[in-house]
Amino acid sequence: MRQDSDPEARQQSDPGTPRVLIAADKFKGSLTAVQVAERLTAGLRRVVPGLPVEPLPVADGGDGTVAAAVAAGFERRETQVTGPLGTRVTAAYALSGDTAVVEMAEASGLQHLPPGTFAPLTATTHGAGELLRAALDAGARTIVFGVGGSATTDGGAGMLTALGARFLTADGSPVAPGGGPLGTLATADLTGLDARLAGTDVILASDVDNPLTGPKGAAAVYGPQKGASGEDVAVLDASLAHFAEVLATALGPRAGEIAAAPGAGAAGGIGYGALVGLGARFRPGIEVMLDVLGFAPALGRATLVITGEGSLDEQTLHGKAPAGVAAAARAAGKDVVAVCGRLALGADALAEAGIGRAYALTDVEPDVGRCMAEAGPLLELLGERIAGDLLT
Repeated sequence: MRQDSDPEARQQSDPGTPRVLIAADKFKGSLTAVQVAERLTAGLRRVVPGLPVEPLPVADGGDGTVAAAVAAGFERRETQVTGPLGTRVTAAYALSGDTAVVEMAEASGLQHLPPGTFAPLTATTHGAGELLRAALDAGARTIVFGVGGSATTDGGAGMLTALGARFLTADGSPVAPGGGPLGTLATADLTGLDARLAGTDVILASDVDNPLTGPKGAAAVYGPQKGASGEDVAVLDASLAHFAEVLATALGPRAGEIAAAPGAGAAGGIGYGALVGLGARFRPGIEVMLDVLGFAPALGRATLVITGEGSLDEQTLHGKAPAGVAAAARAAGKDVVAVCGRLALGADALAEAGIGRAYALTDVEPDVGRCMAEAGPLLELLGERIAGDLLT
């Protein structure tokens, strides 16, 4: 289309025209990150027709990470893997050249459990290992391994088994799947791990920095979310500690020390398995994803950044996507506002995070149930308010 007949093109050519970058995460249970950007764009353009808007859906390594990569231009690849309960499930990863984005929740996440069903002691990460192997088969030599939203607490033992490791009981039989049976582990042999891993840069991308065990460990903090009772948590914590001890015997003291490293407790301890067995390096998930998605050049084109997620609360400030977006935008001298379903942060906390103002769905519709059910239209109304407040 010719530039003089396209209002958006005309505005893009005018250096004084505002340009909006929408870098928001999903509204969990309501809208994907892509849908958030679409709805906000619709609302903004009702007030400012032809407004230049660049959508850049983001994620912090948890569920939605592959979708964000695909929205940024990566190719979506699907494969059949072992789900957390041992049944076959379809899982996707994203590929661009020799870089893959692998989301463990695609293979081993809570979304693969039937409603109301949990398997805290026996859920396995075997499928996550199969998904990593599929990425290697596709030629990936850099793998961003996003972890979060897991149904598992097996320390990554299932993942490592799928990649060639052997975990055996005292009688030489394979240890059963899941975190609970790790208490029966007698010997570990990682010499059979896929040789391609040695030449692959594996980046553990997570929004949590918990250690593997203890009161802040994988079982104690996240086990209850996966259906673990108090007794189950104790079993899982002891089993994970035993797992680390056996690996320290097999691999050296460093394997034991890594159990206390940031990110070791991520996603039921799969972070530990990745750090010890895959030679992964830990980075905050949102930082990794902003690099992968091309955030810096998009930020350079923007005059206003809109970020957000379903709930803006204390957790947001500790490694979640909006905090990462706002920090990067503030460092570049860009104005930032946030959208959310629910706002639980005061003005001072928002300002400290680099967010100038927050718009919540509950400002428009106080009923939380209706906010969840009608998030799309309500988000469009917030887009109209943002445009009216800041762009006219």
